[in-house]
Amino acid sequence: MNIPNLTMTFRKPAMLLASAVLATSNLHGADDIIIADFEGTSYGDWVVTGRAFGSGPVSGALPDQTPVTGFKGKRFATSFHGGEKSAGTLTSPEFKIERKYISFLLGGVMNRDLDWLSLTVDGNVVRSVTGPTTQSSSPESLAPASWDVTEFSGKNAVIQITDYKGSGGHINVDQIVQTDSKPPGLLTNSVANLTREIKLEKRYLHLPVKNGAAKRQIVFRVEGQPPRHFDIELADGEPDWWAFMDIAPFKGQKATLKVNRLPSTSNGLKAIDQSDEIKNSENLYDEKLRPQFHFTTRRGWNNDPNGLVFYKGEYHLFYQHNPYGWKWGNMHWGHAVSPDLVHWQELPIALYPDEFGTMFSGSAVVDWNNTTGFQTGEEKPLICIYTAAGKNAPVARPFTQGIAYSNDRGRTWTKYENNPVLKHIRGNNRDPKVIWYAPEKKWVMALFLDKNVYALLSSKDLKSWERMGEVTLPGVNECPEFFEIPVDGNRQNTRWVFYGGNGHYLVGKFDGKTFTPESGPHTLQYGNCWYASQTFTDIPAEDGRRILIPWGQKMEFPGMPFNQMMGLPVELTLRTTDEGPRLLANPVKEYASLRAQSHAIKPQTLNPGENPLAAVKGELLDLTADLIPGDATEVGFNIRGVTVSYDAKTQEVSCKDRKAALKPVDGKVRLRLMLDRTSIDIFGNDGRLYMPMGMLMPEDNHSVEVYAKGGSAKISSLEVHELKSAWK
Repeated sequence: MNIPNLTMTFRKPAMLLASAVLATSNLHGADDIIIADFEGTSYGDWVVTGRAFGSGPVSGALPDQTPVTGFKGKRFATSFHGGEKSAGTLTSPEFKIERKYISFLLGGVMNRDLDWLSLTVDGNVVRSVTGPTTQSSSPESLAPASWDVTEFSGKNAVIQITDYKGSGGHINVDQIVQTDSKPPGLLTNSVANLTREIKLEKRYLHLPVKNGAAKRQIVFRVEGQPPRHFDIELADGEPDWWAFMDIAPFKGQKATLKVNRLPSTSNGLKAIDQSDEIKNSENLYDEKLRPQFHFTTRRGWNNDPNGLVFYKGEYHLFYQHNPYGWKWGNMHWGHAVSPDLVHWQELPIALYPDEFGTMFSGSAVVDWNNTTGFQTGEEKPLICIYTAAGKNAPVARPFTQGIAYSNDRGRTWTKYENNPVLKHIRGNNRDPKVIWYAPEKKWVMALFLDKNVYALLSSKDLKSWERMGEVTLPGVNECPEFFEIPVDGNRQNTRWVFYGGNGHYLVGKFDGKTFTPESGPHTLQYGNCWYASQTFTDIPAEDGRRILIPWGQKMEFPGMPFNQMMGLPVELTLRTTDEGPRLLANPVKEYASLRAQSHAIKPQTLNPGENPLAAVKGELLDLTADLIPGDATEVGFNIRGVTVSYDAKTQEVSCKDRKAALKPVDGKVRLRLMLDRTSIDIFGNDGRLYMPMGMLMPEDNHSVEVYAKGGSAKISSLEVHELKSAWK
């Protein structure tokens, strides 16, 4: 395909990388013929158009490009010159097909069918292939691929590498070789895509996943429905785990699945099957590393909590979700509901990627006054407000904001037909947090713009938005949160809190248009397993709690069919302290429902070498202690081999590599520790300290120890509760 409106066309003098001028030894037949190894500083006799390919091969990643691996020698060809929005072609001189196969190394960040490598014979494209992924990865790895060209033996051919219309992706190519040896990565048909038709008769479609395998793009199509595009590390052989797609809405219909760059030896497409149960779900929610009272999704990846909203007895948790991979990508909105913030039921995916992009973070509200006009029955509409991450869409688009609505308590979702409701402002503007501002009967949105700047906008109907102002939050970006909260529980004396992804927050006032900080930024949490938190909207006034859930960032679960977790739901309060108003965080009271056997230790002196908890064993624990350090230099706990200590001199709590200050109150230090299979949530002095810590526990160690070092301490009170699983 020709590239329109390109500005540069030129030739370079012939060099060694020109077609068919080098040969290498081949033990299986005639010598290999190198069409291009891209080792020169220019492209030689290859014709370059546009800006994307620059003036010659590169020796590594270009500025703003993620690291590139897998190329051979010192250089490779890339269309990343000028970034992902540049376009162009790179076309070889004509050459004769003299071997059975053409092999090559291929990678990059592809935008579906807008970046490709093609082979033309007699003026017709007879082979073409897109790259392995539509999502950025780190690093970008070139992988072997090849075509069987036996049928074109003796004919003249041309190879072209294309980056079309500044697609928002780019392509990396190296080591194009004619060979008689059947190479790995042989593509299965003339357009390097394989299609299978399936009649959908069950609830779930199962897809085999091999972590670390080359990413394939699958296009799932049902007549009359928008196609679903996603990347997957499709297992060519035995899978590590099975991803699933809920196909219940399409039961009885036929679907086609197209897979790109599938090797001839792969069983990946053949292995896809269907059933009414999730495959290998016999121990679902009780896998070896499955957290037992932190939320995790059944299969795949989760990150940011989204759309936290309460409606008619249900807490709704939406979340960033890759249903088809163990790592980030393919962003959907997963969905779960709970009556008590402890026991969760996963519902079908709420939001799928669309023509505007993948589904990045956002929020949700109940439209009690039907300001949108979406209500059709008795139920009030639930509205999700989200970012469409347009750079990965079929046509390059900026990030925009859209809405979707549900009239059946969140069980099904419809995207607004006139999306986006808010066009691009600047940067990667994203993560809309929307609240109802009752004094002026309007909606208010906090939106990340760029660097550490956020916008405040308003709307009467969630469809049309006006800019009001900006908030600058030093050292913080993305994932804004904005809410009003009483000071010391007094609803007649309130402040507004504004924070971003890492939880650093400002305390101030809001008049419906301008947020005026009074103090901050302050630090909300001190752990290693916390990011991108959000608080629930629409909790009834008679409850009045401000409940937060974070993403348990970076807590990986090796060998599991799921990855990442949510943090504990905690209640935030704004309390007066010696330093001014500060947010305190404590586990929600509902966790008491998991308590099984309890152990109470009477007040006593704690001497070095003693352990009043020696008889206590447990995998899941909730421990609260009031300790008086006394003469001890250190007091603390060793739980399942993990130490949580308090340094009496520095007045700091430590766990692993994290420390945080905690001053005694009336000579006492109160610690609450909640131990799950892969984490310890640490709270100090009734929420003044909030330290969520993720870690893999020693599997065979269920011991519990309270200790003192350097002198005697006192136990004022100590309770340990063994907990039940929230999944049983």
